[in-house]
Amino acid sequence: MSYTMGIDVGTTGTRAVIVRPDGHVVGAATGDHQPMRMLKPGWAEQDPADWWEASIKAVRAALEAAGLQGSDIAAIGMSGQMHGVVLLDPAHAVLRPSLIWCDQRSQAQCDWITEKVGPDRLIRLASNPALTGFSAPKLLWVRDNEPQVFERAAQFLLPKDFVRFRLTGEFATEVSDASGTLLFDVTNRRWSQEMLGALEIDAKLLPRVYESPEITGQVTRETALVTGLQPGTPVVGGGGDQAASAVGNGIVLPGLTSATLGTSGVIFTYTDEPKLDPQGRIHTFCHAVPGKWHVMGVTQGAGLSLRWFREHFGQSEAWFAHETGMDVYDLIIQQAEKIPPGSAGLLWLPYLMGERTPHLDARARGMWFGLTAAHTRGHLIRSILEGVAFSLRDSLEIFKELEIPVEQIRASGGGSRSPLWRQIQADVYGKELVTLRTSEGSAFGAALLAGVGAKIYSSVEESAREAIQIRERMAPLAANVGIYDRQYAIYRNLYPAVRELAHQLAALG
Repeated sequence: MSYTMGIDVGTTGTRAVIVRPDGHVVGAATGDHQPMRMLKPGWAEQDPADWWEASIKAVRAALEAAGLQGSDIAAIGMSGQMHGVVLLDPAHAVLRPSLIWCDQRSQAQCDWITEKVGPDRLIRLASNPALTGFSAPKLLWVRDNEPQVFERAAQFLLPKDFVRFRLTGEFATEVSDASGTLLFDVTNRRWSQEMLGALEIDAKLLPRVYESPEITGQVTRETALVTGLQPGTPVVGGGGDQAASAVGNGIVLPGLTSATLGTSGVIFTYTDEPKLDPQGRIHTFCHAVPGKWHVMGVTQGAGLSLRWFREHFGQSEAWFAHETGMDVYDLIIQQAEKIPPGSAGLLWLPYLMGERTPHLDARARGMWFGLTAAHTRGHLIRSILEGVAFSLRDSLEIFKELEIPVEQIRASGGGSRSPLWRQIQADVYGKELVTLRTSEGSAFGAALLAGVGAKIYSSVEESAREAIQIRERMAPLAANVGIYDRQYAIYRNLYPAVRELAHQLAALG
């Protein structure tokens, strides 16, 4: 039997999964990353060497868990956090820690790009506005602030593509991840010579770009020795984490939408053609399905909001989880289960790392609003779950404006393991929420793309038919939908009312 492997370079760890053609996961493992470094508010960096060490651990442990040898793997697919900037010197050494997706330090560079290119032309050329999350502003920040580093740079890679380079020795990326650089012509699926010229970036820095199921290289003999993989095993393009996760969720046909709750939160839907929001509030990227596109809205601080609460206010649950072996998040969310929908009028803005959709505002700040002496710890926790869902609904409202159909929403990501959070999402969205038999997300989708590259499936669409099955359907509760509709109307007006004050606070440091 042929097996495929998916490797997903996430924010907190690298995940490797091994998949049978019928979609059954036979082995999986994670190599943890060191916490991201946040030297200043809004800064976020990671060491690429840490991703590679975590990848080695995950791959070896997944093979062991499956009871397989490297020779059993027909092909490997790559996935990972998008937008990060890895710079290599001519000897292929990493020049500095990677500025990752949630790093917000490049607002001045975004402003310069918008002025230099023009906001309307920027949408035409790259399908997206200049945002601090994207790669090009980060590259320009390094050029402006660390010129001695930038001058030595011979190669720019995205996070998963750095691991690909270590696996294969090839400099390559694929269309979905390249779409998030602001250097890519999303409509025509190629690097944008106009953007490179306007920003004065040498095209020699960029890797070759492929469609997601295409083979980009083979595992080298040196890599095989440390990973347990077979030399010559093909490695396909794969996808940025959201596009790969969408493949793993079967979002490969019109009307299907995914809601992914990881560190960030993403609402993602398939389109047959590029759908552009003139205001740039959502992203238009190439899909991992060849010749197709997708739109997505992003909440920067989705699962991050709950993790922030756990790290700073969840010491008692962390201790109890350590003593009993229970999950710390289960213990925290149990307190929210006792609180009625609406959290007694308490609202949470999840803008802990600025915000993308719909505000495009790196200086946005999070807050609780409506707090009274009657509110308890449980109210605080439930309001976080609800506030994240409200933030994701912002994307669905924009899809509605653009007449993009949303017929079914498929839940994935760590946050969607909670039945309460899934029900809150269904009620806030007013849509059926579906979970699938396999919840491995991006790594699973990368493995399916590997299956297409290895000719196990004839197409990405066939991989979804063969390997993806629905596990649970959760309908919205009418009474809760009414409560949340009224509360959402207040939520969506809250940040515009305090935006100027948030910017004043951000200016203080």
